[in-house]
Amino acid sequence: MEAVIFIGIPGSGKSTFYHERFFDTHVRINLDMLKTRNREKILVEACILAKQSFVVDNTNITIAERARYIPLARQAGFRVVGHYFQSNLEAALQRNQQRCGNALISPKGVIARYHLLELPTFAEGFDQLYYVQIDPSTSQFTVEGWKNEV
Repeated sequence: MEAVIFIGIPGSGKSTFYHERFFDTHVRINLDMLKTRNREKILVEACILAKQSFVVDNTNITIAERARYIPLARQAGFRVVGHYFQSNLEAALQRNQQRCGNALISPKGVIARYHLLELPTFAEGFDQLYYVQIDPSTSQFTVEGWKNEV
């Protein structure tokens, strides 16, 4: 059982990464889709009760946001894994501009989230942390283990 927490600003590739790496094995928990924290909480609790691996595909850029999920998952015996999506602001803004409809976030919103970003640490309760980047030459994801406490 695994609880995966994505951490990254809008436009850093989180949802695409989910579809490429976790679609067949983990339930996707995404506030954009669920619309309310109550629905999100119900789905997280259902995954925990069913012992179903899940991915929280939100920005989760602050320690407080990640704390909604980590203690619950750990108490239920889930392995808690964080994926930090490294992205420079310009690249994220560029990818965001390619979105349509409700998926498009205002540039001010992306910039505001960028300034609030708190890097994850093992002290939050993660069992494993990874860096995720998009290779600009191939548009492929690269994943590396967390090298140190930042």
